[in-house]
Amino acid sequence: MFKSDSIRPIALGIAKKGNKILVGIGYDKVKKQTFYRALGGGIEFGETSKDAIKREFQEEILADITVNDLLGVTENIFTYQGKKGHEIVFLYSIEIPEDTYKDEYEIDDEADEYNAVWVDIDDFKSGKKIIYPEGFLKYI
Repeated sequence: MFKSDSIRPIALGIAKKGNKILVGIGYDKVKKQTFYRALGGGIEFGETSKDAIKREFQEEILADITVNDLLGVTENIFTYQGKKGHEIVFLYSIEIPEDTYKDEYEIDDEADEYNAVWVDIDDFKSGKKIIYPEGFLKYI
């Protein structure tokens, strides 16, 4: 859940299939901007970032993922829907089991409903599509 008054630790997973990555589609009504973000979410108290990413993928797409390397940790200060946000982001390389692959996933979490799709990395590198957090591309 997005909070605008505290720093939120989150874990995001980068799943690759060829030259594509799995990302959720978001829309900022204030900016009138469609954007993309890797799947994952908040780290709960007493939970490791690795355990959080496993839990989040199980909740969001019903997949028991394999968590590989921690690719990096980045700080993300942003504005979403007109409110300031601040996150510490743990980015992991992950693998999704072949039997859970779909072209598109419908995700209904506590705070939002959205779809996740496989998007060509070149669409982000060229600027055709926007991915957050800023600086994300250096990890893929």
